[in-house]
Amino acid sequence: MNPPKCDELDYIHFIIATQKVYSNTEAAKCHPQAGNNGPAHDAYTRLLHRCQSDEGALWQEVKECISLKGGVLVVDDTTLDKLYAREMELVTRHWSGKHKRVVMGINLMTLLWTRGDDHWPCDFRIYNKPTDGLSKNDHFAAMLKTAAERGFEPDLLTFDSWYASLGNLKLVRSLNWHWLTQLKSNRLVDPDSSGNRPISDILIPRHGAVVHLKGYGFIRVFKIVALNGDIEYWATNHLTMTIWQCADYADCCWQIEEYHRGLKQFCGVERAQHRSGKAQRNHIGLAIRAFLRLESHRVRTGVSWFEAKTSIIRGAIRAYLDQPRYVLESTA
Repeated sequence: MNPPKCDELDYIHFIIATQKVYSNTEAAKCHPQAGNNGPAHDAYTRLLHRCQSDEGALWQEVKECISLKGGVLVVDDTTLDKLYAREMELVTRHWSGKHKRVVMGINLMTLLWTRGDDHWPCDFRIYNKPTDGLSKNDHFAAMLKTAAERGFEPDLLTFDSWYASLGNLKLVRSLNWHWLTQLKSNRLVDPDSSGNRPISDILIPRHGAVVHLKGYGFIRVFKIVALNGDIEYWATNHLTMTIWQCADYADCCWQIEEYHRGLKQFCGVERAQHRSGKAQRNHIGLAIRAFLRLESHRVRTGVSWFEAKTSIIRGAIRAYLDQPRYVLESTA
């Protein structure tokens, strides 16, 4: 059997370098040995069906970039647009914050570690209940238990209000972690032993208030009113947290939105053109590992993800001009 002509690192390098087209045909064209001795596009197709770029492979690379003690863990999901896919595995209907409606796509859940200005994905799951029977809450619990087994002791865990069920809150408490999330306005709390009522019906001072969340226990809640009148209710089991600390941690929550934007814009995570679910999963895993390299470069040099990709193209053009593959001959 002939050895494979490309590997995972070749594909990762292609993802980092390419600007718009993320197909296997383009990867074959860009390979350093493109031509008779280089890999054909089928070699990259076989790679995506052969390799195993899952959350375990991601952890082996990212664990050297983070600290297990301290920092903030953020859990959230995003929809990878597949608006016109009809025969593609893993594609189902999901709510899209980008389109503000339900669209066809692949739902990607991520566990991100940050210190407030960096973005390190530590774990990911693909939500596909029709085939694996697992809900988002099941994936949420699996990622947190895996993080605890790996030795994480974060300062705080933050997540969207969608994951703020009693079961999830109790799971985080069992790990001895502090959590911060938003609560829906109809969540029942008891502020003064007078009985449960919706959180929107109680008076919450500027510095927050300690209340009893039905079925859970005591928490501290903050009421944030935006300039447009929108109201958010932030809650935590860290009973001594101040409003200023809450604001700082809320900023950390936003890091995962920046990560999702970077992963889609600079690593083409939603642009794989494969029907096979295994190929889609491996493309997503390799795209996340490609993002690690862009983030590592940004943290080390201060150069943005966009400038990093641009500088790669510039370097390739300079190298080509130093040793061009063709020579212009005079017609005189």
